[in-house]
Amino acid sequence: MSKVPVRTWRKNWKYPTSILCIYGFFSTIKPMEPFLVPYLTGPDKNLTAQQVNNEIFPVWTYSFLAVQVPVFLLTDWLRYKPIVILQCMALFITMATIRWVTNVPGMQVSQFFFGVATASDLGYYSYIYSMVDLNKYRKATSYIRSVQLLGYSVGSVLGQLLFSLELLSYNDALVFTLILIAIALLVSFFLPMPQRSMFFHRKRKLTGDFQGEERSEESEEAGVKTEDHQELAEAQTCGKVLLQMIRDFRECFASKQLLYWSLWWVMASCGFNQTVNFIQVLWEHVQPSQNSSIYNGGVEAVSSILSTASVYGIGYREERWEQWGELALAGFSGLCSVALFVMTFSSNIWISYASYIVFKCLYMVLMTIAMFHIATELTMERYALVFGANTFGALVLQTILTSIVVDSGGLALGIIPQFIVYASYFSLITAVFLLRGLYTIRREKKNRLMMCSCVTTNV
Repeated sequence: MSKVPVRTWRKNWKYPTSILCIYGFFSTIKPMEPFLVPYLTGPDKNLTAQQVNNEIFPVWTYSFLAVQVPVFLLTDWLRYKPIVILQCMALFITMATIRWVTNVPGMQVSQFFFGVATASDLGYYSYIYSMVDLNKYRKATSYIRSVQLLGYSVGSVLGQLLFSLELLSYNDALVFTLILIAIALLVSFFLPMPQRSMFFHRKRKLTGDFQGEERSEESEEAGVKTEDHQELAEAQTCGKVLLQMIRDFRECFASKQLLYWSLWWVMASCGFNQTVNFIQVLWEHVQPSQNSSIYNGGVEAVSSILSTASVYGIGYREERWEQWGELALAGFSGLCSVALFVMTFSSNIWISYASYIVFKCLYMVLMTIAMFHIATELTMERYALVFGANTFGALVLQTILTSIVVDSGGLALGIIPQFIVYASYFSLITAVFLLRGLYTIRREKKNRLMMCSCVTTNV
C-alpha cells in the first residue's frame, strides 16, 4: 500500500527538485569563503595580497573558460547527473587543496578545479529542466536558485559565528566544509537519471513503446557485435548534434527580445563575477587590520538572505517585460554602477559593506528574471543552449577583462583602479540598455499611432 504513494511521489516534479535543492544547499555551505583572502594572506598560508589578486584568482577565470565548452557537451551526452557529481568532486578537491597546500602553484591548482566546479553549474541548472514540465519552469528556477542562496547564507553565518566566537580555526573550518561537501556528494547519487537529454539522447517518436524498446535493443546488440560500426554511428550522431546546435543557435538569437536579454546576461555576469572575486581584496584595502574581515561572513549572509527572499518572491509574480524590460535592466544596472562607485571610493567599511549588499541583491533578482524569462520562451533544448552560450560569452568578456586589468602579465592594476573599471563597466551597460529601451518605447508608440490612424481611415 505504501509503495504506490512513494512511487507516485518519485515521478512527481517535486521529487527531483527536492533532491537537487538538498544537494544545492549542502554544496554551497562554505564557511571559509567570506574569509578566504584573510586566510591566504594570514599566517596559515603567508601569501601576499598581490599574489592572491594578480596570480592566483585570475586562474579561476581562465579555467572556467577553458572547460566550459567540453563540460557543456559532456553535460548533455552524460545526461546531467554525472556532471552534478563531477561538480561536487571538483569542489572537494578545491577545498582540500586550499587546506593542505601552501604555495602559489598549489593555490592555482585549487582555482583550476574551482573553475571546473563553476562550469558544472550548467549541469545543476539544466538538470531540472529535463525533469519538469514547461509550466513549472518558473517555480523550479526560483526554488533551485533560492536554495543555493540560502546555502551561501547559512555558510556565511556559520563562518561568522565560528570565527567570531573562536570555535574553530580556519584550517578546521576547511575540514568541516569538506564534510558538508561529502554529504552533498552522497545526496547527488539519489538524483533520478533523466531518460533523455537535449541533443545526444533525444527521444524519437515511434509507432509504439514496444517498437522503441525493440529498436533500442537492436542498436545495443549492433554496438556490441561491431565496435567499428559503433564508433561510426557515434561520429555521425555528434555531427548531427553540432549541426542541430548551430541551427538552434541561429533561430534562438533571431529573436530580438531574447538577444537583448542575453546580451544583458553576458555583460552583467562578467561584471558581477569580477566584483565578487575581488571584493574581499577591496575590503582588506579599506580597513587593513586584523579585524577588517571580521564581518565579511555577516555581510555575505545578509546579502544572500535578502537575495534569497527576493528571488523566491519573483517566482510568484507574473510581470510582463516585453515593453519595459530593457528600461528596467538599464535602471537596475545603473543602481549597480552607483553601488560599485560608492564601495570603491568610500573609506568606511560599513558603507562598503552596505553597497555590496545592494549590488548583489539587484543582480540576483535581475538574473533570475532573465533566466526564467528566456526559459519560458524556449524549449528545454534551446534554453540549455542559450544558457551555455550566454555563460561562455560572459567568460570570454571576463577573460579579456582579467587579462588586461588584473593579470600580472597585463596592467596588474591595484584594487581601487580595478573597481573603478568595474563600476564604469556597469555604467556602460546602463547606457546601452537605456538607449535600447527608449528606442523600444518610441517604436511601440509609433506603431500604436499608425494602427489608430489606419482604424480611423477605415472608418
